[in-house]
Amino acid sequence: MTDQITDLPKLALDWHRAGRGVVMATVVQTWGSAPRPVGSQLVIDADGAMEGSVSGGCVEGAVITEALDAVADGKHRVLEFGVSDDEAFAVGLACGGEIKVLLEPVGPVLPVELLEKLVEAREQNTPVAYVTDLQTGGPRLVPASQYAERFRLDRSGVEEDGRTFVAIHNPPLRMIIIGAVHIAQHLVAMARACGYQPTIIDPRPAFASEARFPGEVIVDDWPDEALRALKPDARTAVVTLTHDPKLDDPAIVTVLESPAFYLGCLGSRRTHAKREERLRAVGFGDEEIARIHAPVGLDLGGRQPAEIAVSIIAEITQVLRQAT
Repeated sequence: MTDQITDLPKLALDWHRAGRGVVMATVVQTWGSAPRPVGSQLVIDADGAMEGSVSGGCVEGAVITEALDAVADGKHRVLEFGVSDDEAFAVGLACGGEIKVLLEPVGPVLPVELLEKLVEAREQNTPVAYVTDLQTGGPRLVPASQYAERFRLDRSGVEEDGRTFVAIHNPPLRMIIIGAVHIAQHLVAMARACGYQPTIIDPRPAFASEARFPGEVIVDDWPDEALRALKPDARTAVVTLTHDPKLDDPAIVTVLESPAFYLGCLGSRRTHAKREERLRAVGFGDEEIARIHAPVGLDLGGRQPAEIAVSIIAEITQVLRQAT
């Protein structure tokens, strides 16, 4: 779980080290159209300063009031709120719902050593589960392998026992796009909307320009060199779009040697058949080549660049979540 505003666990640790009494508030359950998803967090200090969000504004005031009491007595709390239709409408939802929020004072309930380990794991892009008992407190960090399904779905939540809360801390999703072509212009925007950190690789200055991709990360190295520097991991999707074997093939070889969860390549079935021949010639076998999604994207029947980008992001989502 990552927060779009800032790294809230690190902020909580920084505030604690600065001598500010700190409480971590976390959404642990929701019902109906809750304003913020499970796992959303809010950091509050003893003066009422806050960062993050647990409800988009519906119940923050009440959470802060309870957090100040938690700073004073050092006890954890589980708060339940009903969000009315009017309150939900004010933050852009069609109807209300209910949310349950866990408050943990840093130090008395959330040990500083544990928070330091959580921050370190996030900084090193190591997946880890933050697990706590909603009734008694006592958080701990657990390897991702113990909650593989939750990590695959990026889904924090309460276990079937009704009291064990598991917060998923996954490394950020990345999408590396080889080829600053027209499809990439649409795909970058869609990637960001779906929570990916996109990077565009293309050594051709006419394609990879700030004017064509304003504000985006563009790497003008040769694709294999750039990929080795970027180190694709199990949270990385790679898409090759240049349609030029001189650029695509070195990238494909590098990605096949990595744990990237998705590799999609633009081109017809005939083009891909030739690509397979080239890969076998340099030593790749059927199992490795089968990792390639080609022609890239789900077959939605689209032909325009934006439609192709939709099909690509749809297939990446399907592979990531293993949808059926």
